[in-house]
Amino acid sequence: MLRVNLPDGSVLEYSRRVRPSDVAADIGPRLAAATLAAEVDGKIVGTDAPLPESGEVSLRLLTKRDPEALDLLRHSCAHIMARAVMRLFDGVQLAFGPTVTDGFYYDFLLDRSISEADFPKIEAEMAKIVKQDEPFERIEEPHDRAIELCAGLGQALKVEHLREGLGQEEMVSFYRQGEFVDLCRGPHVPSAGAIGAFKLLSVAGAYWKGDASNQQLQRLYGTAWFTQKDLDEYLKRLEEAKRRDHRVLGKQLELFLIDPEVGSGLVLWLPKGATIRRELERFIYQELLKRGYQPVYTPVIGRVQLYETSGHYPYYADSQFPPIEMADGDRFLLRPMNCPHHIRIYQSKPRSYRDLPLRIAELGTVHRFEQSGELNGMTRVRGFTQDDAHIFCTEDQVAEEFRGCLDMTQFVLKTLGLEDYRVRLGFRDPASDKYVGRPEDWDRAEAALEQVCREVDLPELEIERGEAAFYGPKADFVASDCIGREWQLGTVQLDYNLPSPQRFNLEYIGTDNRPHQPVMIHRAPFGSLERFTGMLIEHFAGAFPLWLAPEQARVLVVSQKFEDYGRRVEQTLREAGLRVSGDYRPEKVGAKIRDAQLELIPYMLVIGQREAETETVSIRDRREGDLGAMPLAQAIEKLQAEVHNKTLRT
Repeated sequence: MLRVNLPDGSVLEYSRRVRPSDVAADIGPRLAAATLAAEVDGKIVGTDAPLPESGEVSLRLLTKRDPEALDLLRHSCAHIMARAVMRLFDGVQLAFGPTVTDGFYYDFLLDRSISEADFPKIEAEMAKIVKQDEPFERIEEPHDRAIELCAGLGQALKVEHLREGLGQEEMVSFYRQGEFVDLCRGPHVPSAGAIGAFKLLSVAGAYWKGDASNQQLQRLYGTAWFTQKDLDEYLKRLEEAKRRDHRVLGKQLELFLIDPEVGSGLVLWLPKGATIRRELERFIYQELLKRGYQPVYTPVIGRVQLYETSGHYPYYADSQFPPIEMADGDRFLLRPMNCPHHIRIYQSKPRSYRDLPLRIAELGTVHRFEQSGELNGMTRVRGFTQDDAHIFCTEDQVAEEFRGCLDMTQFVLKTLGLEDYRVRLGFRDPASDKYVGRPEDWDRAEAALEQVCREVDLPELEIERGEAAFYGPKADFVASDCIGREWQLGTVQLDYNLPSPQRFNLEYIGTDNRPHQPVMIHRAPFGSLERFTGMLIEHFAGAFPLWLAPEQARVLVVSQKFEDYGRRVEQTLREAGLRVSGDYRPEKVGAKIRDAQLELIPYMLVIGQREAETETVSIRDRREGDLGAMPLAQAIEKLQAEVHNKTLRT
């Protein structure tokens, strides 16, 4: 007898072998028609997956209302796209076709290049497949038989993956739809007709299994949705995202540069971009000082032994720059993390419980050798600066310090108008061997982190197993920008590992006059200045709030005969602490206004004969247009108040 527990608390009992589709049919025909997949004891399966013959299971039937179903829909659409490509082109070798955020891709090896000109005919073939509404049929085969099957299909990449990637598997699964058979773990939607709308988006290069020494493949990206309306809204968001692309705006507004002569993934901050960075640094440092942090500076290089002790080397060896070998045999490493340097500052003298909590902060630059295909403007780079801090505290202080870190990150996001966010707790996967430290320390750290997070007023909290740092659990802030895209920004991490005797053996003298091990907290509200600034460029579409704007105001003279007064206004504004320039070209004032608007200058101060005679300025707002004339002192007071309050105007 099998007991099936449903989300509403009801229970169904079966004396025969059933599938989720059978349970849906027993509940009602409308639900049976709407069910696309199921969640059985927390695992997503297809509607045709057999349930246990006996015992007890929890079952949740998934329809298009459930976000998990959308992911399955896209995975199924990737198969439909691959089937269409194989129908249209000869000799297609299949690689992998996973889902990604808002879509999917499939990697192909074939003799001809696929271009956007091919998209209409591929989409037309996909539409035929969807209209046929054939089912996705799961097939399970023994490992040896699976190799024979893929070899018979002429799929050499799949054969290689079966032998190397899946070599330990006794049974593997395929999915068949019509003439198309693909090695796939699944699950899928019941049939192709569930796909309401889809579109191919782009094609790019890729390598088999991400290794540049392997065959080069073609990666075809697409998206799929349950309705045409959803697809249309997504495509509008894509167009808006293109308009906000920080790489394009960064060039147009002269904010940053990545020069191939300097190196890929290495950002050159141009004067205007450097101004934004400087204001962010000033903002964070002022807040750090208010909260009792002590700023430090440490070198961007350290001896390899330091990182061997911390575990960063060789743990991060694949994403680090190679060690620098010195003539005397000593080896140095461009630091991938700031924490070992801060630990050595902690260890520079004996510490007492009276010294704790010790909060050390630094805008520290680190380097990691990201793969060239992963680099993306400022948001994925090889050299970046973290607003890093490390707190050394007693066990009794952990909750309050962690709460303070969460509060500071919330304060930073609120100041910048990023109040739509969720917090993701990254815990260890007990089955994985990538984590260092004792299991009991992990259990203690995770329990402490979760308790504090549940006590704080967080908008949304979720736990993800297997997403912890290798040395401790973490809380990541995932913020949504103004067009709904998510960005992983600030992070707070709890660490019982680095202070341990197995690593740096940190100590403080407690109230009992005996040595104790402190707890270490890593935190970075921005994450990295490069990524955070790239995100802000896109969030604000380059139109920064006044306190961050590289140029806050521009003086525009109607005629060159008012230049003397214009330059006095400009100097007065500069002495008042505002970032200002003047446009004294012999151009019409309308052209000057248009240029300032295109450069996204927040305020324009227009000066003509009336303003020169009355010692006033006419203010033009980038957003609201002409605000009229006012005395210069009043105009300065208005701008200063907006800067001081860090006002956000939408």
